[in-house]
Amino acid sequence: MGKKRVVIVGGVAGGATCAARLRRLDENAEIVVLDRGHYVSFANCGLPYYVGNVIQEEAKLLLATPAFFKEVFCIDVRTRNEVTAIDREARTLSVRDLETGREYRESYDALVLSPGAAPICPPWPGVDLPGIFTLRTVPDSREIKHWIETRKPNRAVVVGGGFIGLEMAENLAHRGIDVTIVELANQVMPPLDPEMAEYAKQRLESHGVNLSLGDGVAEFAQGSNESLIVRTQGGAAFDADLVVLAIGVRPETNLARDASLEMGQRGGIRVDSQMRTSDPHIWAVGDAVEVRNRVTSQWELVPLAGPANRQGRAAADAICGREVRFDGVQATAVCGFFGLTVALTGATEKALHRAEMKDYLSIYLHPNQHVGYYPGAQAIHLKLLFRKSDGRVLGAQGVGEEGVERRIDVIANAIQMKATVFDLEEAELCYAPQYGAAKDPVNLAGMIAANVLRGDADLAPWNDLDSTLAFLLDVREPHEFNAGSIPDSVNIPLGQLRLRLRELSQSEEIWVTCGVGQRAYYACRILAQHGFRARNLSGGYSTFRVLHPLGIRQTLVL
Repeated sequence: MGKKRVVIVGGVAGGATCAARLRRLDENAEIVVLDRGHYVSFANCGLPYYVGNVIQEEAKLLLATPAFFKEVFCIDVRTRNEVTAIDREARTLSVRDLETGREYRESYDALVLSPGAAPICPPWPGVDLPGIFTLRTVPDSREIKHWIETRKPNRAVVVGGGFIGLEMAENLAHRGIDVTIVELANQVMPPLDPEMAEYAKQRLESHGVNLSLGDGVAEFAQGSNESLIVRTQGGAAFDADLVVLAIGVRPETNLARDASLEMGQRGGIRVDSQMRTSDPHIWAVGDAVEVRNRVTSQWELVPLAGPANRQGRAAADAICGREVRFDGVQATAVCGFFGLTVALTGATEKALHRAEMKDYLSIYLHPNQHVGYYPGAQAIHLKLLFRKSDGRVLGAQGVGEEGVERRIDVIANAIQMKATVFDLEEAELCYAPQYGAAKDPVNLAGMIAANVLRGDADLAPWNDLDSTLAFLLDVREPHEFNAGSIPDSVNIPLGQLRLRLRELSQSEEIWVTCGVGQRAYYACRILAQHGFRARNLSGGYSTFRVLHPLGIRQTLVL
């Protein structure tokens, strides 16, 4: 390999990974990293926990320093150096040293853009008032923490109910602050399908977090005693001593736009499968680029550390002449708050609707994370989406206290390998009583979906529950039925069903439900073999309880 001069603009996940990978592949390359921030590599995802004092030492957030890069990788890292322009023809950069004001030019043979994304901060009236913060960098977290320690706030408003918003809500509550979340969408965790987000809503409310959903911010105003007033578009007003804006991020693309690089439909930098931009000498990685979704083939902005790291590696390989292909993302993600874990991978039902993909089915199940006889068994609430035509796994969402992320990780790998529900059915996974079951939740999801595709089970559409003329049969025990049931349903316990078949009519369709779907499946098999037309309401009453507060039709017709 000839000696190359590679300049990387921006560090953190994509840029820092690319730099280290480049050195491992090419000992002779000149590698320069320019970052306008104070830190080239830090744990962005740990910032809420530093604010909440779960992580108490700021130094633990710093993953690698310029000195480390110099000593271990012989890489020239310059923080507080901002690239202001790209001259593509001359292959040079205009750089400003933010500490000294010195301006200089830097040449490159290959350029990697890893500028990241900036917090969205709409121009609301009063948004610049003291006490209103965004959280994206270590200095941001330091400022919020200093405000908490010096002002002793009692009330906080978090604007945005996504990943960072919920993590911030938990960490502020951990410090004894009353928290209100204001979210424009009608649900928290907007990436999830609404019925799966309902579990998160219930957990937040059970821990005293006040939720204002379906109502956006209108303005901020100064209150008495240096407090703030957050006014919403719907006319509500919330007093606060601290406000955190967590409404998402916008890709930093000014450099790329000014250099006339091709941009994508979603506002990110357009790259090919080797992370190369429209200029053959420039690559781009991380939060600023658009990537293809593996399932829907839609272009997306996915500001996650995992994809950014893989993109950095891919760009380094391509620069060094290796055959490489970044095949897109599944947006696999996990979030934890107040003891609840929420995870997802692949397409949601909302995403499938947006992509106009109609060849799919969904199932719900609520298995324990390990066998029920071992102490501490807790339910995992799962939704699996799969292609009706061939069973290919399209996406999954999981909510629970333990073991959620493990199951979603398995399904994420299945999606990457283009596996089907029949593969999930046959997956050989770890089992011991304290970890799982002989039929793991992943296996159960595959079995349920495979039963549907084989014709052994027929799903009743939750979306039609409000309007159906079908006979609603609940096969739980009477004490379960009396504690709560689907309106207009009739209770015949599973153990009595064969003896009471004459109470049912073969001329009408029967929709069967139970607690989580298992007994309803057994009932459907009995009924089908006695000449009845029976369909299973997937996930049973446990699913109904999260669908019903939202309004079933409104929830599933997206």
